[in-house]
Amino acid sequence: MSNISIVILAAGKGTRMDSKIPKVLHMLNRKTLIQRVIDTSSKLKPIKTIVVIGYKKELIKESLKSYSELEFATQLEQKGTGHAVKMCFDNLVDFIGDVLILSGDVPLISFKTLEALIKTKKKSNAEAAILTAETNNPHGYGRIVRAHKLLNKIVEHKDCNEKEITINEINAGIYLISNASLKKYIPKISNQNNQNEYYLPDVFNFMIEDSRKVAIHKISDINEISGVNDKEQLMNLNNYLKNREKSH
Repeated sequence: MSNISIVILAAGKGTRMDSKIPKVLHMLNRKTLIQRVIDTSSKLKPIKTIVVIGYKKELIKESLKSYSELEFATQLEQKGTGHAVKMCFDNLVDFIGDVLILSGDVPLISFKTLEALIKTKKKSNAEAAILTAETNNPHGYGRIVRAHKLLNKIVEHKDCNEKEITINEINAGIYLISNASLKKYIPKISNQNNQNEYYLPDVFNFMIEDSRKVAIHKISDINEISGVNDKEQLMNLNNYLKNREKSH
């Protein structure tokens, strides 16, 4: 594919899984969650793939030792997604191109969707592109405020006003952004919020304030961007996969 590096966020503990195993090492139909993300995204033939690890990092490294091409960055403290990506700056120091940011606990993202996100960014002549989806239950998700085909802003659920809370288009948490923009805007993120975390979506709001274009690619199958936060969600995705295999 084109000039792309991939960052996979996998440092979280996954407290709600109620397990001693890191969340990304739970099995989904014979593969771990993170294996699924790596196997799909590697089809893009990236320049490099960096996995951000933290909780039980040696266990994750050990489980991925057959993937010799991987690089690792460590996030020792859980300070949010923006902070996690910042931990990759050393790995990306000489890289010129786009960075695709994925979550290690969103296992069903398809190659077709990732390809489409890349094409959308290129076609829009934008500096970044984000993945979105529509859902009848957007509670808890960041909302997408549009300017036609481009992004106007991402609003976290708790910060929504009366109009924004009714928006059903949500931020899927999968992003494509030029490395130059990433390095420029990540240092601007603040942790002045309820969680004291550095939120990656703030990067795109800063870009828009600077009149930079951020494109949107909306997908129709919400299962592709469903994360695994607890055992019930894992079971739901297992059932979805089994049914999908039966119907093919």
